[in-house]
Amino acid sequence: MSTYTQILYHITFATKQRRHALKKENRTKLFKYIWGLLENKNCHLYRVNGVEEHLHIVTHLHPTIALSDLIKDIKLSTIQFIKSEKLFPNFDGWQEGYGAFTHSLSDKDRLIEYVKNQEEHHMKVSFKEEYIKLLKEHKIDFNEKFLI
Repeated sequence: MSTYTQILYHITFATKQRRHALKKENRTKLFKYIWGLLENKNCHLYRVNGVEEHLHIVTHLHPTIALSDLIKDIKLSTIQFIKSEKLFPNFDGWQEGYGAFTHSLSDKDRLIEYVKNQEEHHMKVSFKEEYIKLLKEHKIDFNEKFLI
């Protein structure tokens, strides 16, 4: 029997110490790089976007890819890419950990629009508020002291 999956992931992670390092003028280069990483791993990227302190990725994972390995690869590869291309002078890495939330395929369009409109969204809501809301919506127990 073949393997079939349809798991839509919403992944988010922040810069180290939530430093506002991802300046707008070079984010597109970073997003294209992440798209290439996912494509090379046979994952389908629906949307990547972010603001100065964090990223959001909406993707389908290939069944041979472990989520934690994928995120580790994205973080390590993008650190090297950002440094070699000198994209963000104040960037000094990614914060430990990440959020990854599964969604049904019927949520795909809404989720893509949500990620697409991050700049507008974060004029009203901080990343911490957004992240806490996501954790609560997905009924994930957390300790707020670890959310820095």
